[in-house]
Amino acid sequence: MSRTTRPSTSLLRAAAVMGVAALTLTACGSGSGSDSASSGSGSGGVKVGLITKTDTNPFFVKMKEGAEKAAKSEGVQLMSAAGKFDGDNAGQVTAIENMVAAGVKGILITPSDSKAIVPAIAKARAKGVLVIALDTPTEPESAVDALFATDNLKAGQLIGEYAKAAMAGKTAKIATLDLAPGVSVGVQRHNGFLKGFGATDKDVVCAQDTGGDQAKGQTAMENCLQKEPDINVVYTINEPAALGAFTALKAKGREKDVLVVSVDGGCTGTQAVKDGKIAATSQQYPLKMAAEGVKAVVTYAKDGKKASGYTDTGVTLITDKAQDGVSSQDTAFGLENCWG
Repeated sequence: MSRTTRPSTSLLRAAAVMGVAALTLTACGSGSGSDSASSGSGSGGVKVGLITKTDTNPFFVKMKEGAEKAAKSEGVQLMSAAGKFDGDNAGQVTAIENMVAAGVKGILITPSDSKAIVPAIAKARAKGVLVIALDTPTEPESAVDALFATDNLKAGQLIGEYAKAAMAGKTAKIATLDLAPGVSVGVQRHNGFLKGFGATDKDVVCAQDTGGDQAKGQTAMENCLQKEPDINVVYTINEPAALGAFTALKAKGREKDVLVVSVDGGCTGTQAVKDGKIAATSQQYPLKMAAEGVKAVVTYAKDGKKASGYTDTGVTLITDKAQDGVSSQDTAFGLENCWG
């Protein structure tokens, strides 16, 4: 079996856990309505904005944590905002406008609507604000100065390669529990899985959208099992959808003979891999995305050098049932580096 040698936990976290300096943290824009603030001083008065899709999803909670720690280390002020719900483009537009008015030097954003947010980003950039997308690319990707994110195509490809190896030549009947039509992250993961498995959409016997939601994942799996009872491979957009699928499979007594693979690497999902509910998942690192984003804004503020292009913040296949020829780490590593 093949396993990659990954950096130690301390190295993976070093980008975000970098010392202590004071900052002022304010919530602005259309967040959940809760404001948090801690008083202190920031060197040079540099302000950095962070706008996430929501402030309740553990992925974005961890992203904010990474930004806060990096801001403390750099001695800058962090302004944070979030949409009221996933897809709240209007809230994100308001947050951008508020941050520009407050004099931020740069904005880090996970776009809720990759296309609709572009005009607001263009206005911010026209005023000299560095804008970096985190996790989710804009459409077009060139609408921002830079993108710090997981290679979602690779994340999907890793679990596709794993599933192919785990099936060991058996005829696959594939179900895909996807995100939603046209969402770039979902499309990339889906296509990556098929590429890694060596399949096409024609080989998928059932495809359902879940919005990444556990309850919807369960319903989608129930629908697929009704349509095609002999499904034996299930790709899921994320671990909540995977756990929903597991519930539906267990109700039918199929939980031990159906291979379920996923993407994200949250602590709950990684524990589900350890517990045997999910065979493998591709782990990503939101804390690192945000920490590197903050540092890029600080660099821009100091010397005018803009971050550009795409920065891959890493992905690791996590499983306790490694397959020959597929690089992976076990759940001990996964739980040490998970988020949420």
